[in-house]
Amino acid sequence: MLKSRRSLLSAIVMGLVAGAVAMPAFAADKKITLGFAQVGAESEWRAANTVSIKEAAKAAGIDLKFSDAQQKQENQIKAIRGYIAQKVDVISFAPVVTTGWDTVLKEAKAAKIPVVLTDRSVDTKDESLYVAMIASDFTEEGRKAGKWLLENYKTPGDVNIVELQGTVGSAPAIERKKGFEEVIKADPRFKITRSQTGDFTRAKGKEVMEAFLKADANINVLYAHNDDMAIGAIQAIEAAGKKPGKDIIVIGVDAVKGAFEAMMAGKMNVSIECNPQLGPQLMEVVKDIVAGKPVPRRIITKEGVFPMETAAKEFPNRKY
Repeated sequence: MLKSRRSLLSAIVMGLVAGAVAMPAFAADKKITLGFAQVGAESEWRAANTVSIKEAAKAAGIDLKFSDAQQKQENQIKAIRGYIAQKVDVISFAPVVTTGWDTVLKEAKAAKIPVVLTDRSVDTKDESLYVAMIASDFTEEGRKAGKWLLENYKTPGDVNIVELQGTVGSAPAIERKKGFEEVIKADPRFKITRSQTGDFTRAKGKEVMEAFLKADANINVLYAHNDDMAIGAIQAIEAAGKKPGKDIIVIGVDAVKGAFEAMMAGKMNVSIECNPQLGPQLMEVVKDIVAGKPVPRRIITKEGVFPMETAAKEFPNRKY
């Protein structure tokens, strides 16, 4: 009987040891699941950003659950709640606007699912609601646009600027406006005479620029918060019988291929880069979080400024 009990005890201990050895191997082999809630497909930039995320997830062996919010916050919140219910390992999203996220982020935190922001920030007093943010410095992009204008606009007299803002309440719209204004206020000649949202889309950019041109015959500069709105505005400028890039200086942000084509055609003067290829960085951060490694709180992408004079040379190198 004693021998039998010893044999049973030995078998249980061996089983526990075997289980202890097997568990880490299973955890290491477990595929990471990432839930990503995208803003939408409103621009060339966003389309390139989506491709980057999908391709990087596939390359990293990460199971990606992807949703398109069609530029509506309520759709993103619904998607995030869906990811919480599915118990994904990490949630990531590019916030449509900056405010109104605390409730759903608290739900993710309560479920112990880490959140990574990409492209855009959120306005919250509780920064523990997200682990990291991978994004451009939008304020600096606005500053770069302002600096280029001050350095390159040589015609004497007042300079009337019209501004096509991005989506109302979004981080890039708020910060690109702030950075631009911060720089141009150094010279009282430069004034923003009209400013309205074009919602980051080509169609809306064209529509708003048409209204600007009807209301004001004396526009010297267009500053668009993204290239798609600038390209739409170029169509409106041409339809009004003016020459974009000459009669009206055109400044855009993103440095997408469409902007380079416009610059090579002499219709756009400069594009400030905002790199959409955040996928590889995101997948690295996701893997580190799941592995329990520390990750930087803020990861800023490196970007440049591309005036029309460099467009033809740089265009073959563009990946988006």
